[in-house]
Amino acid sequence: MNKLVIFSLLGGDLNKGFPVVTAQLWHHNQFLLVKLTGSLPAVPELSQLYHRWQLLYEAVHQHLGSNQRIKVHSQDITNISVNDFDEVCQQLQANMNAWLKFESFQNIERQLRTLLNRDDEIRIIIETDIVLVHRLPWHLWDFFKDYPQAELALSNHQYVSPQVLPKSPTGKVKILAILGNSVGIDIEQDGALLQGLTGAQTTFLIEPTRKELDEHLWDLDWDILFFAGHSTSIAHGEIGKIYINQTESLTIPQLKNALNTAISRGLKLAIFNSCDGIGLAINLADLNIPQIIIMRERVPDLIAQELLKNFLIAFAGGKPLYLAVREARERLQGLENEFPCASWLPVICQNPTTVPTTWQELSGNFGDTKFRGQVSTKGKIAIPKTKFWTVLISTFIVAVSTVGLRYLGAFEKIELQTFDQMLRLRPKEDPDPRLIIVEITEKDIQSRQETTLGHKSISDSTLATLLKKLQKYQPRVIGIDIYRDFADPPNKLQPIKLSTEISKENVLVTCKTPDSKYDPQGVKPPKEVPVERQGFADAIQDPDGIVRRQILMMPQEPSSTCTTPYSLSLQLAAGYLSYENIQPKVNENYIQFGSKVFKGLKFGRSGGYQQGVNLGGNQILVNYRNTDYQRVSLEDVLSDKVNPDLLKDKVVIIGVTANPVSDTWSTPYSTAQQDYQQIPGVFIQAQMVSQVLSAVLDKRPIFWVLPFWGDILWICGWSVVGSLIVWRVRSRSDNRGAIFVTVVILYGVCAIALLKQGLWTPFIPSAFSVVASGVVVIFIQNRREFSTTPQSLIE
Repeated sequence: MNKLVIFSLLGGDLNKGFPVVTAQLWHHNQFLLVKLTGSLPAVPELSQLYHRWQLLYEAVHQHLGSNQRIKVHSQDITNISVNDFDEVCQQLQANMNAWLKFESFQNIERQLRTLLNRDDEIRIIIETDIVLVHRLPWHLWDFFKDYPQAELALSNHQYVSPQVLPKSPTGKVKILAILGNSVGIDIEQDGALLQGLTGAQTTFLIEPTRKELDEHLWDLDWDILFFAGHSTSIAHGEIGKIYINQTESLTIPQLKNALNTAISRGLKLAIFNSCDGIGLAINLADLNIPQIIIMRERVPDLIAQELLKNFLIAFAGGKPLYLAVREARERLQGLENEFPCASWLPVICQNPTTVPTTWQELSGNFGDTKFRGQVSTKGKIAIPKTKFWTVLISTFIVAVSTVGLRYLGAFEKIELQTFDQMLRLRPKEDPDPRLIIVEITEKDIQSRQETTLGHKSISDSTLATLLKKLQKYQPRVIGIDIYRDFADPPNKLQPIKLSTEISKENVLVTCKTPDSKYDPQGVKPPKEVPVERQGFADAIQDPDGIVRRQILMMPQEPSSTCTTPYSLSLQLAAGYLSYENIQPKVNENYIQFGSKVFKGLKFGRSGGYQQGVNLGGNQILVNYRNTDYQRVSLEDVLSDKVNPDLLKDKVVIIGVTANPVSDTWSTPYSTAQQDYQQIPGVFIQAQMVSQVLSAVLDKRPIFWVLPFWGDILWICGWSVVGSLIVWRVRSRSDNRGAIFVTVVILYGVCAIALLKQGLWTPFIPSAFSVVASGVVVIFIQNRREFSTTPQSLIE
């Protein structure tokens, strides 16, 4: 997975410390994952130690007779030994890591480590305008030991994204190679390496005049700018100068207009295989060139040549730029007996607004890349793209396999859990103003020690009194979500009769359909209420115990104690809507209120339900409202403590919320609560009534699913996307990031479709097919690579 970490060292220097250090972690330059803040203390001894190291470095190389790309100035230090220099190197490394272990900075590092994996491809960018901080050997930070695919780059504080004109790929990487003043050094090998690189079109300017160089930068398009020869940094390292021939030298500001033009026409990478390149990097960064590779200090000829060779082999062979530089840099360590600190010299300078280029991107050609020449290597030819028909076949196999696994129910549990998780993305909603619940609480039950027949929460007489009180407030419809299958003995002291109150036209009662497994008898309704004002209150749980579906209607067996084909929630909604002159149209497969059609899930398989779930009757998914409902207690109503406006023209549902009552259920919201607890059934009924009313009156979405063949096309389509992304993305390191981003986009699409349009799409099978298709294409490409006859990159 491709990660980018940008450290910004602000408002200080090594002598004063950096009071503010920020770290930003990005995923593939696109998504900011986290931003952290810390600080670093003053370390004046590090500045002194570096200057001593620099003097000893030049003295040691002069003593060893290294051929430098710029003459070593005479130093005051004499009689220096390599052992002394090694000791200073160790001190510098120890002091660097001690500085970076400062507690405030360590807090940043610890948090980053929790978000990074060892196998991640990580680009670390140090942003600073302090030249000395640019020169420090940041690659010695212990962090890089733990992340083998991490590499360092430097950046100035200020940068903007370069404005690049579109251009057509030529199939060749266009390189402008400037071979400048070479007095006392050997740069012919640099030219030979570039000359032997196929897949590139290299133009050589050998000791050009300023006019020739300027014209080439102005008039032609270039992908890579290469320079070999003498160079230096002046003005305390803030200005870079190159020696283009034996009589002329140029600073980068003197080439500003020509370089700006070259960058706007597609120049992506500058390589300065010359000494003391920090000033060059700082000036080029001001021009917003995407990437630069320079040498921090003076560099011996052989080291410059080895770096270029190893970098070109890795980069042109398909490795990402950062990993190619790290590999080329680390291979220099084998030469450090003769050339101390050789692996300290190369460094990348990066414009953080740009993504590092690849060889394939520069050329627009994903075919073979190789070298010609006399140097041996163990590399392999880059493998051509997998053929398109192979991608299609693999996609078809993955898609069919995914559909088959889904058909067998392999994804059902996790699909339902993902459905719940998407629902919980919705912000808190306002309560439905059309509903109010009269709850019978534990306190209400305990305060009334009444004689009842059967297991009742309150007596018939209390319920009758409650109904009488409620009718005074003129609700549109009253639903009794309490079973009343047995009447209590007559109470001569209670003039209000339940039979009288429940016979009112706006009162609906409940019953329960027999269940062969849990309740073979069922619960019959009160005999005084006709079937037109009855509704069954059956709740259906999914295999994981969560209520996600609502039965609107279902046929009853002739022997059933509950004969109504309609649910209590549907009856209550219909009763309320009748006041709006909206009457239901009932069909075997759907129920319609006005323009809103409630189509049931298809029997057998529908959406995420594929195995072991009975979808008989007219069942719809519950579009839960993320809210609580207005409620008043039984005692408040009986004591006339209720505001009449709370009940007038409302749907009133009477139900029990007391703890001992077993009528409690789990919903997608209750299961996510930290203090998990089930909710009373009366709240489920309120959600179901609200769902119908909100869909009809507020145009709130009704959840629906694609037909079976639609789900298949959806899964197959995303399987194709997964395959094509991996097929088109040539960098192996980018494949995982591309697949991850695709799955994130898929999740966003599915969540928006569900929450905005009510469409429940198969996210889990589709995500599985994206990943599986990508992995299969990678596997096929790897097999082709390993089955290809190995041969040298350099012949």
